[in-house]
Amino acid sequence: MAISDPIADMLTRIRNAIMARHDFVLVPASKMKLSIARILKEENFIADYEVLRGKPQRVIKLHLKYDDKNLPILSGLERVSKPGLRVYVGQKEIPRVYGGLGITILSTSNGIMSGKQAWRRGVGGELLCYVW
Repeated sequence: MAISDPIADMLTRIRNAIMARHDFVLVPASKMKLSIARILKEENFIADYEVLRGKPQRVIKLHLKYDDKNLPILSGLERVSKPGLRVYVGQKEIPRVYGGLGITILSTSNGIMSGKQAWRRGVGGELLCYVW
């Protein structure tokens, strides 16, 4: 079955796994999803990720992170730019999520990066999602 929005599917799988208190979640792999997983790990929203060679396709295994009270570190994910309505922002228009506690993930001409990285490099792009 073809998925019309693979990034929204990834975010929904992560959201559902956190609500069910799973230790990890499997997501079909792509370059964009690997970049998003890398950013989530760099920003300490997930513990780790690994790429598993599967048949017929590779999958990404995201190890979710919980605190000492078994509460998830990652409390929310929201898809912003959708296939039916793309949202683009300039460098000066990159939003702050929860006053800086969350992050934005952008697809720029220099690759996929967090909002802070894009702001430092002086680039804008397509606003993929908010994470907090």
